[in-house]
Amino acid sequence: MCRLFAMSAGARPLSAEFWLLNAPDNLTLQSHRNPDGTGLGIFDPQGRAVVHKAPISAFSDADFAYESRRERSRMFLAHVRFASTGALTFANTHPFEQEARLFAHNGVLAGPGCRSWSTSSARTEGWSREKPTPSGCSR
Repeated sequence: MCRLFAMSAGARPLSAEFWLLNAPDNLTLQSHRNPDGTGLGIFDPQGRAVVHKAPISAFSDADFAYESRRERSRMFLAHVRFASTGALTFANTHPFEQEARLFAHNGVLAGPGCRSWSTSSARTEGWSREKPTPSGCSR
């Protein structure tokens, strides 16, 4: 099952390096069990969503390690994927950005309104600075 990490740092931009790379069960270690994609989403100082992702494991993705060390933000959303459905493609790798929101999920999306997120899998566990869980999606 995919793994998600979300952090709200409050008013001051912080680093999520510890939780993504160094904690005892960090997301990079979890990617050994969830090797089908990795992604990191943040909001930059101007409030724009920025996403770094690739359809490979976090433990083999030098960019994931680099971005995990480099990025500072007030909000983070990271994901490591275990593909139960859908191909190993950039389009199926989380998080997704749409209309200044970040979104990641676990399972399969169903119901009206879910297609607008352009995702291929998931029961919703969404997070963003604008409370984005799509209406009409099953939980």
